[in-house]
Amino acid sequence: MRQKLDSYGMWIVFNVAMPRRPEDVEAFEAGVKNAQEAGAKLLHAAMTQRRYEQFDAFDAFKKSFEQNQASVALAEPVLRKHRMRLAIENHKGWRAAEQAAWLKRVGSEYVGVCYDFGNNLSLCETPDETFKLLSPMAMMCHVKDMGVQPYEDGFLLSEVPFGEGSLDLQKMVESIRARDPGVLFGLEMITREPLKIPIFTDKYWATFDNSYSPLPGRDVAKVVKFVHDHPPSKPLPRISQLSTEEKLKAEDKYNQMCIDYARQHLNL
Repeated sequence: MRQKLDSYGMWIVFNVAMPRRPEDVEAFEAGVKNAQEAGAKLLHAAMTQRRYEQFDAFDAFKKSFEQNQASVALAEPVLRKHRMRLAIENHKGWRAAEQAAWLKRVGSEYVGVCYDFGNNLSLCETPDETFKLLSPMAMMCHVKDMGVQPYEDGFLLSEVPFGEGSLDLQKMVESIRARDPGVLFGLEMITREPLKIPIFTDKYWATFDNSYSPLPGRDVAKVVKFVHDHPPSKPLPRISQLSTEEKLKAEDKYNQMCIDYARQHLNL
């Protein structure tokens, strides 16, 4: 299987349910073995939802983050035993500094990052800051371009076709490749309504704590300025009023636009 996939220039990444308790480790190990037999290059884990939507209080976020760390601690010996890598996505759950510090504590060559190019804008990080902290740990990347636009409670965040957003994709891809030519790059063009990032609401701030999980005001100011300085070149995608057939056509169109751009400008 592995040789056949490689001959087509293809690769597989598996999502295997992470162990939450010691009694889950056996099932996790079975999943790792199955992934290896199928020719998986590595495992991927998106361990959170959108932090500012998922939680109403700091204690709930803290409990979740501690459970995430415990799960990876249970998984790491299995990963090391089978020499299988795990790429943990920055999935709008942790700020980059939180995730980077945690993975440094883990200190395993088998645990790294699935670096999503745009997610951490939702947590008041500029793309440059997220890149600086997480790209050195990247095992794989979700490549996307992001459109941003103010709205009354904060700003809108939307995946847009490559080259139409606010990210310097060429610089990001080239820098990552220069550090590690083996990093996997995957397209993630999500066709949906723009996400609302409600940074001016009390609920958004409920999961941050000055000592455990800070969000400095200067970081908010930087992102507000970033949004101000990067108005969308085209209206952000809106699909709620489209028929199912029209939605599918839009999705195909945007994905093909990204593929064409990646071939022409990103050497992907």
